[in-house]
Amino acid sequence: MTGFNGLGLHLGNLARLSNARTRSISPENFTGEKGKAAMAVPKQDSDGNWTGGTGAGCARDLGQGWKVSPSIRIEPGETRTIADINESGAIQQIWMTPTGHWRFSILRIYWDGQDQPSVECPVGDFFACGWSRYAHVNSLPVCVNPGSAFNCYWEMPFRKSCKITFSNIGEEPMTLFYQINYTLTDVPEDAAYFHAQFRRTNPLPYKEPYTILDGVKGQGQYVGTYMAWQVNNTGWWGEGEIKFYMDGDKEFPTIAGTGTEDYFCGSYNFDREGQYTEFSKAYAGLPQVIRPDGTYQSQTGFGLYRWHIMDPVRFERDLRVTMQALGWRSRGRYLPLQDDISSCALWYQTLPTAPFPELPSRDDLEVI
Repeated sequence: MTGFNGLGLHLGNLARLSNARTRSISPENFTGEKGKAAMAVPKQDSDGNWTGGTGAGCARDLGQGWKVSPSIRIEPGETRTIADINESGAIQQIWMTPTGHWRFSILRIYWDGQDQPSVECPVGDFFACGWSRYAHVNSLPVCVNPGSAFNCYWEMPFRKSCKITFSNIGEEPMTLFYQINYTLTDVPEDAAYFHAQFRRTNPLPYKEPYTILDGVKGQGQYVGTYMAWQVNNTGWWGEGEIKFYMDGDKEFPTIAGTGTEDYFCGSYNFDREGQYTEFSKAYAGLPQVIRPDGTYQSQTGFGLYRWHIMDPVRFERDLRVTMQALGWRSRGRYLPLQDDISSCALWYQTLPTAPFPELPSRDDLEVI
């Protein structure tokens, strides 16, 4: 994308003028309308409670325009629509900081009036923090910053509409601060739609590969993988190969990797001086290692991402992606592992979006 229509701007063309219109949705402007932000007014009901926004009581001496509505409260079992845009354009940045268990907060995005979401993922996994614990992520499309700030820069074009919802499937109320920055503009004919799908298998059946993505129909490109991987054996766990089956591939894939850490742009067990070494770079990272404490926390967990920004995996009709789980056993033999593996697959494709597998239940999502 060239940036002439307001999409795909970068340092090389940031000075180019455009007819695109910048808008932003937040609790201070739920609709993103021009000239309609920061209008909430602190009020007091008959019981003396402050209403008008989550900051109404704090702003009671200052009034309208003084951070009256900086966040929303989402009750257990409630789904809130946090964006509802009915023009053509593109999401350019999402920032949010949710309280509560990040596996129990579900982000969904619907393009052009589809009933089927094109994005459905627990919020932590979508932002490369699948363990419901903070990890500093410093990549190009996803950043996670102190204290728990999720940032997404994946470009998400739409031609008719965009609806974003946020569901709290936990047992406690939660608070969500968020800002969705987007542009209203024409969208090129060759612009595809952003997709993200979550999966979890716990434990992985013996001698079966883990399925990252399956059932994709249409033309597009695969652009990223996040995995939260808990190892249930001792020893090294990442000998398995990733495989991309595309455009009619059956028994054998078109692309096969050489090892799990190799796919995530590391090598030799991510080991430096006898221990796993975290890193977070523009296109790949191991930003999180959950280490056993010798008492209650007994398994090692890993959070890994690989963004195919410079090397998207292009497909014309269909796509399936798998990852083997392999360790070592005696006499230099591979050991098929039975680990707890979760993933978020990211890709662009034409519509319609094929139905996703049913999202796991709350118990099956829980980090345990």
